[in-house]
Amino acid sequence: MNLMDNSTLLKGNIQKELITLAFPLLLSNILQQLYNTADSLIIAHFLGSQAFASTGVSGTLMNLFIFVLNGFCVGISVIFAQAYGKGDKKGFRQNFFLALIAGTGLTILFGALMILFLDPALRLIHTPFELTAYCRTYMTIILAGLSATWFYNFFASVLRSAGNTKASLYFLAFSVLANVVLDLLFVGVFHTGIAGAAYATVMAQTLSAIVSFFYLRKKYPDLLFTRQDITFQRPALFKIMRFGLVSAMHQSSLYIGKILVQGAVNTLGTAGIAAYTATMRIEGIANSFGDSGSQAISIFISQNYGAGSQERVSQGFQKGFSLLVLLGSVVSAVMFFTSSFCLRLFLAQSDHPSMDYGVSYLKTIALFYILCFIGNAFVGYFRGIGKVVIPFFGTTLHLTLRVILTWSLIAGYDLSAVAVATGSGWVLVVIYYLIVSIRSRRSTDRRLSSVHN
Repeated sequence: MNLMDNSTLLKGNIQKELITLAFPLLLSNILQQLYNTADSLIIAHFLGSQAFASTGVSGTLMNLFIFVLNGFCVGISVIFAQAYGKGDKKGFRQNFFLALIAGTGLTILFGALMILFLDPALRLIHTPFELTAYCRTYMTIILAGLSATWFYNFFASVLRSAGNTKASLYFLAFSVLANVVLDLLFVGVFHTGIAGAAYATVMAQTLSAIVSFFYLRKKYPDLLFTRQDITFQRPALFKIMRFGLVSAMHQSSLYIGKILVQGAVNTLGTAGIAAYTATMRIEGIANSFGDSGSQAISIFISQNYGAGSQERVSQGFQKGFSLLVLLGSVVSAVMFFTSSFCLRLFLAQSDHPSMDYGVSYLKTIALFYILCFIGNAFVGYFRGIGKVVIPFFGTTLHLTLRVILTWSLIAGYDLSAVAVATGSGWVLVVIYYLIVSIRSRRSTDRRLSSVHN
C-alpha cells in the first residue's frame, strides 16, 4: 500500500483540508492551556498557596523544556510529512528510527543535566527560599520523567505529519483527563503532596504516549520501523538534528523573549504586572488561532512538497495566507472592541489601574495583530519546504527589536510601550519574510521543476 493512498492532502479541496487540519490543532492549543490551569487549581485547593506558587515558579522552567521538545518535534515532522507525501515508506521508517533514537538520547541528557543544575537554575530565577523545597521536589520528578513528554510529542508529530491532527487532539484530551483524575487521587486522597502532583503529570503523559503508540501500530503499521530499517545514515541523522534543533531554538527563543519582556513589565509594579498577566492569557487564546493555521499550512505544504506537487504547494500557501489574513482581521477587531470585557474575566472591575493598563495594551496591539497572522502563514510555508532556519532568524529579529524597544520606551509609555514594541517587531519580520519568500519561492519552483519533470 502506498502512503499516498492514505492522504487527501495531495488531492482534496485545499481550503477544506487546511481547515480540517487546523481545527483540531486549535482545540489542542486551547486544551493545553486549560490543562495547566486545572493542574494549578487542584494544587492550590489541596496544598495551599506556597505549593501553588511553587508550580508557577516551576512553570517558568517547565515551559522552556516543553517549548524545546515541541520545537524539536515540529522540525522533524517536516521531514516525516515530506516522506509521507512522496510515498517513501522506507525513508519514512528510517527517519522515524533515527529521530526516535536522537530525540530520546537528547531528552535523557537534557533532563539529567537539568537535575544536576536544578538548584543553580532556581537561584537564577530568584526563587524564594520558602518555595525552593517544593520546586526542587516537583521539578526533579518532572525532569526524571521528561522522556514521557518526549514520546507523547513525538508520536503526535508522526500522526500530524500524516495529516491526522484529530488523533493527537484525542490523546491530549485523554492526557488532560488522566492528569486531573490522578491529581485528585494522589494529592486529594493519598495526600502525597507536591510530589504526587508531579507523579500525576508524568503518569498521564506516559499513558497518553502508550495509547498513541498502539494507535499508530494499528492505524499506520507502515510508518513503524522494522529491523531492516535500523540503519545509521549520517546525512539523514544530520538533517534530523538540524531541522529538530533549529526548530527547538525557534520555539525556545520565543519563550526566552517573553521572559526578557516580563522583566521590563515588572518595573511597572503590581498593577502593570497584573494587567500584563491578564493580557497574556487573552493573547494566548488569540495566538492559538495563528499557531494552528501555521501548523496546518506546514503539514499541507510538506506533504505536497514531498510529492513534487509544485502547484498545490503554491496554492496551499495562497489559500492558507488568505485564511489567516481573514482570521487575523477578525481577531484584531474582536480584541479591540471587547478589550474591557475580556479583561474583566481576569481582573476585578474595581482595579482601575490594571484595567487602564490592560485596555491600552490590547487596543494598541490589536492594530498590529494581523501582521502576527501574516507572519504565521510565512512560518508555515518556510517550514513546509524545509527552510526551518528562516523562521528562526525571523523570530530572532522580532524578539531583538521587541526587547530593545520595550526597555527603551516602557518608562515613558507604560504597558503601551510593550504593545508598540511587539507590533514593530511584527512589521520588521513580515518585511523580512516578504523579501526572503520572493527569492525562496523562485528557487523552489525551479528546483521542483527540474527534479520532478
